[in-house]
Amino acid sequence: MIALKAHDIEVHVVDMNAARIAAWNSDQLPIYEPGLDEVVKERRGKNLFFSTDVHAMIKAADIIFVAVNTPTKTYGVGAGRAADLRFIESVARTIAEVATTPKIIVEKSTIPVKTAETIKDILAENTRGVSFQVLSNPEFLAEGTAIVDLQNPDRVLVGGERTPGGEKAIQTLVDVYARWVPRERIVTTNLWSSELSKLVANAFLAQRISSINSISALCEVTGADVDEVANAIGKDSRIGPKFLKASVGFGGSCFQKDILNLAYLCEHFGLPEVSAYWESVVKINDWQKHRFASRIVRALFNTVADKKIAVLGFAFKKDTNDTRESPAIAVCRDLLAEQARVSVYDPKVPSEEVRQDILAGVENTRLEIMPSAYEACAGAHALAVVTEWDEFKQLDFQKIYDAMAKPAFVFDGRNILNLTELEKIGFRAHGIGK
Repeated sequence: MIALKAHDIEVHVVDMNAARIAAWNSDQLPIYEPGLDEVVKERRGKNLFFSTDVHAMIKAADIIFVAVNTPTKTYGVGAGRAADLRFIESVARTIAEVATTPKIIVEKSTIPVKTAETIKDILAENTRGVSFQVLSNPEFLAEGTAIVDLQNPDRVLVGGERTPGGEKAIQTLVDVYARWVPRERIVTTNLWSSELSKLVANAFLAQRISSINSISALCEVTGADVDEVANAIGKDSRIGPKFLKASVGFGGSCFQKDILNLAYLCEHFGLPEVSAYWESVVKINDWQKHRFASRIVRALFNTVADKKIAVLGFAFKKDTNDTRESPAIAVCRDLLAEQARVSVYDPKVPSEEVRQDILAGVENTRLEIMPSAYEACAGAHALAVVTEWDEFKQLDFQKIYDAMAKPAFVFDGRNILNLTELEKIGFRAHGIGK
């Protein structure tokens, strides 16, 4: 986006993964995101470049955005909760080793508060008198709408040290964004406020999803409609309508990881009650995924053994091919554990990725990945919508019904279908919180 909006600024995207860089230089980008192809094709080779020449680009750069992965630790202290910062530290050491001129280092990765201290310590101890300023500039993009979010952001957050050097660095980055973002939407804070704001924003958004999902279960047993409840409470200006859409559960690379990280930080700083509160948000989300699969089993006369279940959608949300923490993974695993035959269709996720995410390398002949929704549903006893792809709203459900085993069930995990119309066709239709 910087390359698109500021033609006089050279942007070099570098990675040690040669295959990934080759994909960025090809017509088949490694990430599916609406509008991304057009931006890359317009500026690639002009002021936007992709290469593996990490050292040369570090030397040449004035500003270095650090955008490496910060997954949840799977080992040692904080395993399953704390962020794994090995890649952040590795980048800091590489910069310290290679840089010969002053740099502004910008944290783009989602990281625990106080990570900038680590980066500054490594740079200070390993450089030869080169001056560095470390800024925090977290992303608030949503996959599927990232290009729109970048072009017209709610806010851009830049945190830095409140020193003359820090203030100058902040202004330098603010001037870049000000090429297209109104100045009043560019928020500046100290380093720690900026780092913490990203974690807290994701935690608050995820908390709203888990809250409405917990109410969806109550709606199902009382006869209330969760969409009507959400609409009623969303009219309250203190609450608002956003992120009150009940579903099979949230996924993606951010929410679970960041909440667990926040919970770990709270515990680390002696706040176990706060930690337990935020961990409950993740637990409700996991429970909602398993509850959805259990509801399918119960409705199909308490057994799905040898029955075919079509799962429509595998990405964690529409308009992306990202499957990280996708609810579909848990749903498919639960159904396979019940001896069901599971047939998956997703318009953007490659079949091998679906297979690997579900089975983790262990072959299971009851899982199949199909090239269309109609083929996935043919002969199925039930279909489950797990991702809210727009194309699923346009399907010919009469055609699907005619090709399914009877009674034919629909389980709408995203509440995007008209259940009344499906019931007129002959389906036994179920929604979340309905």
